Parts: sequence; C-alpha cells; structure tokens
Amino acid sequence: MDKKMDLLALMQAKMPTLSKGQRRIAQFLAEHYDKAVYMTAARLGETTGVSESTVVRFAIELGYDGYPGLQKALESIGKLKLTATQRVEVACDRLTKGEKHVLGSVLRSDAQRLLSTLQTVDEASFDQTVEHIINAKKVYVIGGRSSSCIADFFAFYLNLMVENVIHINASSSAEVFEQIFRIKKDELCIGISFPRYSQRTYKAMEYACSRGATVIAITDNPSAPIAACADYCLYAQSSMLSFVDSLVAPMSVMNALLAAVSIKRKEAVGESLDRLEQLWSEYQVYASGTPQKYQKDGEDDL
Repeated sequence: MDKKMDLLALMQAKMPTLSKGQRRIAQFLAEHYDKAVYMTAARLGETTGVSESTVVRFAIELGYDGYPGLQKALESIGKLKLTATQRVEVACDRLTKGEKHVLGSVLRSDAQRLLSTLQTVDEASFDQTVEHIINAKKVYVIGGRSSSCIADFFAFYLNLMVENVIHINASSSAEVFEQIFRIKKDELCIGISFPRYSQRTYKAMEYACSRGATVIAITDNPSAPIAACADYCLYAQSSMLSFVDSLVAPMSVMNALLAAVSIKRKEAVGESLDRLEQLWSEYQVYASGTPQKYQKDGEDDL
C-alpha cells in the first residue's frame, strides 16, 4: 500500500471490492473519523453493526497490519483535518473517560508521549543534528503557529552557545522569505512543526532544501509535511489535549539538543556565559534579593 495515500482516498478507491459490512465501516469512518479514532475494534463493529473480526479484516483489506495500523491512519487524518471545535469535542471525550480529574489524565498522557519518544527517537539523527549545529556557518530556526513557542525557546538558548543563529519570524510569508533568502549550502535550517502543521514552515524548509542547505525537521511523524524535504528528522510525540497539542515531548527533545551542544562546546559556552553574567549584572537584567510582599490599599499591617 502507498503509505502516503490519504486513508479517505484509499477507502474510496477500495469501495467497489469491499463487502457490504466493510462498506458500512468505510462510510462511518469517512463521516466520523473524529469519533472513530478512539474506538476499539469491538466498539467500531458494534457501532456499524458488524463483528469485531470484520473490522480487523477491513483494516487488513486496506493494507494495514491490523486495526492498530488503521487507528494510526485515522489519527493522522485527525491531526490534519479536525477543526478546533472538533478537537475540543474529541478531547473532552478522551480526557474524561476513566479518570477522576483532568490533571491526572493530561499528566499521564504527557508521560506516555515522553516514554514513546525516548523509545523511538533516532540517536544517529540526533547526533548528526548536533554536529551540523556546531559546524554550520549559520543556523536558521523556524517554527510557525503553535510551534513558534518552542522555536523561540530553542533559538534563544542556542544563540547563547553558537554564533550566527537566526530566528525566523514566521508571522507572514513575506517576512519568512525576506529572512531566509540568502541561505546557502554550508548553512543549516531547523524547522519545527507539529499539528496543525504550518504551511509557512514547510515552504521555508522547501526553499532551504532547494538552495542546498542542510535541513533538519523536528516533528511528530514521517507523514508530516516537513519530513519530505529534510536531510535528518527527529520525531517527538505530540498529543491532542483539546484544541491545542501537548508539546512536552518536543520541548524535551529541544532540551536534549541544547544540552548536547553545550557539552560539545563546553569551554566556548562557559566563556560566553561568563561575559553574559557580567552584562546581566551591570545592566540589572535579572531581579536580585528577596522582594517585599505587596500590600494593597486599605490592607492593615500585621
């Protein structure tokens, strides 16, 4: 099966060869993929009026190893196609099942994503990324929309460790290309993109690739748009919590990259931070001492 083929298009193409029961499954998935993604095979069969084994055979007929593979395809559709309102509805059902408090549900979900990322992230690609960061003449960092917060974080700290870090402002397409148009072969572009994927980030990385620059993608899976134009990919699991996604695992990967770079450039980073400490102190960048408790008007002294 062509894994790049959209599941909805695949079901439509297979429709003439499906049994009556399998066609009911396909129709339900096409219309209710937002609900089906969290259904078990038994629950999906009950909803569509077929047996659990028919659901499993349906997944195999589409070319998946079994029902879990079909669920992953459904989840990919959800990341791309669900509206913000649909994401809230799906998340409410997901977070309130079997959990007394939403706090526990969210924290357990984040812990699972961290563990999954640890088990699947490619250490060789990670090491290559660190080497390219250290050796590149310029490092461009871009992350649009929801990914902009971790792009800000990563670029801020990386700038303290290596020279010529350019954090691309992705607020408009024009600004993106005005900042990246000089990129060339001996430079590096790091793109950060998680659902819902920013088209500007993808276009910027596509351009960097066309210019011969090394391109690093930090995203959630090989089907993500930016993975197609990257020399190296680091995959971190994200999780749909409501209309936003959890970026705990991606942030942890950012921390690991920064730690690895600081270890590789220990002496240079130490010298830079010593100079910065002097500047921070001289210009009072950070608060010092213990602040006094603020007393509101009319509040009696104790």
